[in-house]
Amino acid sequence: MNSIVSFFIRAFARISGKLSFLVYQIVFANIEFNRGVRFVSFPSVFASNSSKIILEENVVLNSLNFGYHLNMYSKVKLLADGKNSKISIGKNTRLHGSCIHAQGEIIIGENCLIAANCQIFDSNAHELSITNPANRINTIDQPKKIDIGNNVWLGTGCIILPGTKIGNGSVIAANSVVKGEVPANCLFGGNPAKLLKQY
Repeated sequence: MNSIVSFFIRAFARISGKLSFLVYQIVFANIEFNRGVRFVSFPSVFASNSSKIILEENVVLNSLNFGYHLNMYSKVKLLADGKNSKISIGKNTRLHGSCIHAQGEIIIGENCLIAANCQIFDSNAHELSITNPANRINTIDQPKKIDIGNNVWLGTGCIILPGTKIGNGSVIAANSVVKGEVPANCLFGGNPAKLLKQY
């Protein structure tokens, strides 16, 4: 089913790269678009047969540079390709030209703003293998759940690393690299990111 859906999305994208459209409700075997989901141009959305992607009501996936205040380097990419992996994006959240890759589970809450060029991934793909680096290419690490609360704002270019939890209402400054727990209602930023201000 996914290969058929992917084919039609790619074909339609070639016809109109500037298309914006609303979804009433579409449920494929493991990809669910709920009422009011809006695509601005076409994202890349794929879930393996044992995985799931859920977009709640009024989610916006923007892959179009025109009219957006930053330069997007790529379209929105949602990839859930692990064993029983899951991506869930809450109501009214807006995602611009960013990548979410789940090997395990990534949960994003309601009313979030995710600016262009962010990278959110719950697995590094390979183990460090410091004692045997020649074998690194043959390894697969274990994913660690990412949980982003409600009303969170990720500035442009943020990298959200495996195992991160971001509390409700917090803001992550542009180009931050975030790992671990971020308190609610704070400004967090830097590389590595740290608490800048608590509200």
